[in-house]
Amino acid sequence: MEAYEQFCTTLQATPAAVALAWLLHQPAVTSPIIGPRTMEQLTSALPALELALTPDHLKTLDTIFPGPGGAAPEAYAW
Repeated sequence: MEAYEQFCTTLQATPAAVALAWLLHQPAVTSPIIGPRTMEQLTSALPALELALTPDHLKTLDTIFPGPGGAAPEAYAW
């Protein structure tokens, strides 16, 4: 988590905004659902819409959070 937080700091964005921006860059994700209950939660999610992650940023995130490996969906089956 420290590496992720440091990465977010380099982007000058909150960890939540980076996570939402990452979801927006995933072709399999149609629409991330944030489910805000307060106006503060909604306004804190909006910067993700303007955060452009480069291919290098996405590679860094894959390095910080490696997947289980292998082809989906088998790699994700329990």
